[in-house]
Amino acid sequence: MGDTYYEFGTPAERWDRARFFFDAREYTTAARILDGLVAEAPEQVAPRLLLARAYYHSARLGRAETELLAVLERDPVEHYARLMLGRTLERQGRHTEAAPHLRMAAAMSGDLPEVP
Repeated sequence: MGDTYYEFGTPAERWDRARFFFDAREYTTAARILDGLVAEAPEQVAPRLLLARAYYHSARLGRAETELLAVLERDPVEHYARLMLGRTLERQGRHTEAAPHLRMAAAMSGDLPEVP
């Protein structure tokens, strides 16, 4: 299968195709489609966030981290990107770097533990 399959169709059709592959746990294929969408519209958060998730689930953690940082640069209060970045860093064994992101994600979602 050549690159033309991944480039075929409108952005909306490719978005649907990428989500289909993601939902089918074909993360590498989803990432391949999403990579083109992100290149075409780098300012859009949703495709970049799904691309980061596809990278995370396919254990391409460095790429996931790069995409998550790009999302947070555009939208610093994107709660899910903050949580994912923390989890991505944890999965790489970078617990000290992950902690502030996880705390911020918890604060943004209201999941902080109660203080007596």
